Amino acid sequence: MTSSSAMRKWEPKPLQILSVLLILQLFVTLFTDGFALSFDEAMWHYIGRNWFRNGLAPYTGGIDNKSPLIFAIFGLSDKLFGVNYWFPRVLGTICQSIGIYYVFKIAKHINGERAGILAMTLYGLSLLWHTTGGKYVSYTETYEVLFTVLAVYRFLVAKSSRDIFVCGLLAGIAFCFRLTGAFGALAILIFCLRENRKYALFFCLGVFVSIASLLLCGLIAGISLHDMLTYGLLDNFSSGSATDHTFLWKWHNFSAKFLLSGMVLFYPMVAGYLFIKRKFDLFVLWLVLEFTGICLIGIFDYVHVKQVLAPLTVMSALCIDQFIGRYKISANLALLVIFIIFFPNISEQSGNVGKAIFSLKEPKRGFCVPPYTIPDEGTRKRLGWYIKDNTATIDKVYIAGFGAQAQAYSERISPTVYFNATQTPTAKARLFTDLRSNQPQMILVPLFPEYKQTVSADMRDFVDSLVAKNYKPAGCVYNYEVFNIMH
Repeated sequence: MTSSSAMRKWEPKPLQILSVLLILQLFVTLFTDGFALSFDEAMWHYIGRNWFRNGLAPYTGGIDNKSPLIFAIFGLSDKLFGVNYWFPRVLGTICQSIGIYYVFKIAKHINGERAGILAMTLYGLSLLWHTTGGKYVSYTETYEVLFTVLAVYRFLVAKSSRDIFVCGLLAGIAFCFRLTGAFGALAILIFCLRENRKYALFFCLGVFVSIASLLLCGLIAGISLHDMLTYGLLDNFSSGSATDHTFLWKWHNFSAKFLLSGMVLFYPMVAGYLFIKRKFDLFVLWLVLEFTGICLIGIFDYVHVKQVLAPLTVMSALCIDQFIGRYKISANLALLVIFIIFFPNISEQSGNVGKAIFSLKEPKRGFCVPPYTIPDEGTRKRLGWYIKDNTATIDKVYIAGFGAQAQAYSERISPTVYFNATQTPTAKARLFTDLRSNQPQMILVPLFPEYKQTVSADMRDFVDSLVAKNYKPAGCVYNYEVFNIMH
């Protein structure tokens, strides 16, 4: 047999494609600038560490608007390996790969293995794009989407009320990781009602059991349900919150993600799917509801785009599969074209390979001289190490502004639960009270202009007043002024 004949007869296997996608995911997520925890990861690591290492439950040892489940993952990471960025990302990659496999199973269930392979390829590659937060695989969206995909698959193959109950459990776990999991669950519930009202009851029961289990575990762990509701939900929509932005800001973010990115590659295929099916099926409803959820939050962050990828890619794969069958196109050729067109930009990661493998040194940057620039992630990690080396383990440290990464790498506790700038009325009042009653050993104040641009004047003035009364200058490090308390 000639080599060309072998090539023509070669058929890709699902596990072969999945293995390639797994390696790509690890490359994209691990070889990132700074080889450090991202801003959000640092917040969750800090809260998780305070929970697992210092016995301070979430919302007591630090506040962020996320589920205790993500804090537990980062707390476990710290417990096993100390301050690191790789464990949550490897775990997230494994979970995301499971989701890729079940996207394959969903499309295969609908239209056969070829459709499944097309779907998993489209899904796996698009998950790695910058537009979809490809390197941020450890975020809550990864887990929410995984369990939503599992729930959809369980619904599609369900043969009994027990299967639907399991489907509800999975959808409930998605909701427990991230509240927007409710939109995927709603799509399933609507189709349960269409098919069998008894199924809807068992589905809701499964969702309830998952949520009740999380709340019960939270109570056992000492997490206040009031705090979980306040900081996990209600305080996210007040003035100064992460969702408090102008329409122009939101439109800019929306257009960057959905109109001026690789996402437009899906739109013709989705249009083709709608033309072929001519009905409002589960995948269409799933897509519409997930997109609605993204719009209601209104931030249009990179990782939020992950929520629409699963239905988008399934619909696109089914459209391509129909096109291949109708026009007798080579499936291998179609797969190759998909790999070429949808392959992610890995320039950042490629540039970091030399730094990691060959220990290439980065060019030295000037700090503590005008113009002051905001430190990159690697520098903020080194700032944390500086704090650790210049304070005692029991010392408390406050980093003004958005200093979560330095706080995490310093392994020091902040004197306030709002260790990272949150500017809602509730957050400001608590921050001022905490700093008055529990003054830290060290305070760091940014010199770069972004600090004044992003942190409100009343918060900056309060920190400046506190420093002026009770602290002495200790120099400048990485464009932060350092102050030690006067004894």
